Amino acid sequence: MLSKNIFQFLSDLKENNYKEWFHENKPDYQILKMEFEQFIAHAIAEIAQFDNSVKNIEPKKCIFRINRDVRFSKDKSPYKTNFGGFIVPGGKNAGYAGYYIHIEPENCFLAGGVYMPPPDKLKAVRTEIYENTDDFKKIINDKNFKKHFKEITGEDKLKTAPKGIPKDFEDIDLLRHKHYTVIKYIKDDLVTSDKFVNEISDTFKALYPFNAFINEAINYQLNLKD
Repeated sequence: MLSKNIFQFLSDLKENNYKEWFHENKPDYQILKMEFEQFIAHAIAEIAQFDNSVKNIEPKKCIFRINRDVRFSKDKSPYKTNFGGFIVPGGKNAGYAGYYIHIEPENCFLAGGVYMPPPDKLKAVRTEIYENTDDFKKIINDKNFKKHFKEITGEDKLKTAPKGIPKDFEDIDLLRHKHYTVIKYIKDDLVTSDKFVNEISDTFKALYPFNAFINEAINYQLNLKD
């Protein structure tokens, strides 16, 4: 279980987002980082009960650094004000669909799918949806899936059909997404309760068929090219 200290630290960091403050409070951060890593290990074990592909992942390969990349950002704040972990085959940078846990004061959520996939993987997912539309619609319209996730997220979509897809394709909206992700917001007090692990298990179990479809699509379509 995560302690309430994680929210206090992140709130303080938001108010003091500069290197001097962070270095003074780094011992507290190191304790919370270890706590979060242990929690991710627990989450991996829960998810592995229904998704065998994640069972051997090291927690460290799932956790994002707290340092921000400010090279191309107008916001030069050096640190993120959240803890994030992406549990996915091959680690967080593998380019596959996985399970994301985001801890941030008043902005906690569980999410999944694949965000900003490279062009070849995005094309693979779109092709698989085009060729197996009914299977994909069955997944995203499933009652248990809908209980946790309302829709595929993101306003960043193509204005027309992807290259090679007929513009009059009946379910063209399913192919216009540039990311195939879903999200479920949760309350802060749930995160620090003993019910959070069950919430993760129930939510991500409903997400599993969505992730499996995407990852099988990527592997199958890219293998056809080889």
